[in-house]
Amino acid sequence: MDNIALQKRDRVLISIRRILTVHLILAIGVICYFAKDLLMPFALGLLITMTLAPVVRMLSRYRIPAPVSAVLLVITIGGFITSFGYMMSTPMTELFDSIPDIGQTLEEKISPYKQSVDAISKAGEQVEKMASGGDQPAKVVLEQPGIISSAASTVANGLTTIMLAFVLSLFMLASGTLFQEKLIAVMPRLQDKKRALTVAYQVESSVSRYLLTVTLINAGLGVVIMSLLSLVGAPNPVLWGVVAAVLNFLPFAGALLGVGLLAIVSLGTFETLPAALLPPAIYYACTTIEGNFITPAIVGHRLQLNIVAVFMAVVVWGWLWGIGGALMAVPILLVVKILCDHIESWHVLGEFLSGRDVAIVDTQSAED
Repeated sequence: MDNIALQKRDRVLISIRRILTVHLILAIGVICYFAKDLLMPFALGLLITMTLAPVVRMLSRYRIPAPVSAVLLVITIGGFITSFGYMMSTPMTELFDSIPDIGQTLEEKISPYKQSVDAISKAGEQVEKMASGGDQPAKVVLEQPGIISSAASTVANGLTTIMLAFVLSLFMLASGTLFQEKLIAVMPRLQDKKRALTVAYQVESSVSRYLLTVTLINAGLGVVIMSLLSLVGAPNPVLWGVVAAVLNFLPFAGALLGVGLLAIVSLGTFETLPAALLPPAIYYACTTIEGNFITPAIVGHRLQLNIVAVFMAVVVWGWLWGIGGALMAVPILLVVKILCDHIESWHVLGEFLSGRDVAIVDTQSAED
């Protein structure tokens, strides 16, 4: 009887643990959704900190204090982003100025198809009117904000998030090894201290190498696309090279979005269909080669995630935090996978997140 009672108690405890885990996940999701304006800068700041922390430690070996190196890094990166944004303002202005002409050209090209669609639409409205037995009551349509105003609001929110993230990363980088010291202090046993420090350095090293490597790959992709588009006479090749480099941080949808935007501009710019399809074909070919051959060859031994898990992470974080969440989905998933590799109760989730053959990251911890 005692054994049966113990087994029942264990089953009840397991059920309670599972229910509490589900409720915890739901609670975290609700908090992330409603507090995204507060949490996004912190998440981005942590990713920036993990990316730049190895650089700060490397500079400390040359007797450069952490606060000094942190300020230099943040100012350098911030100045580069600001200067680059200023340089891209002219191509962006040219593109926005050409939107009316592009729209007019597209309207002229699709006008034969539009007439057929309008005829079918009118026929459908007449059938609906006859089926309802009379005139329909007037519908009240709420005026939605324009595309330009919505884009301006999105850009302003994104810039605010980036500024807060850089300020947070500045303070965290300037603190040096304070986080590691506090982590060691709160752990009760020496074994736990070593394990926590190993996990912390492994997360930092893996995220840093992944983001830096992907950034260099995307920059190279942008240069290649810019060069090829300039050869075929595409409009604003520099702008589209930058767009390709930025959108390539977004898994799955980034390349398709870039191809779609370039196809719209090309159709509204070139006179013939073959000439209009050549720039998006070049864009698609370059992103396909990069995504299927170059990036797996360079990043494959450092990062192998289940592609289903990556897709689900992009969808979930994109739903929670918009495009910013989709951009941070893979690094966040990388952190979760490393934690799963070191927490025994999370090994099942870690196995699901793993790729087919090898682990997600190198097993060697980063050296101080």
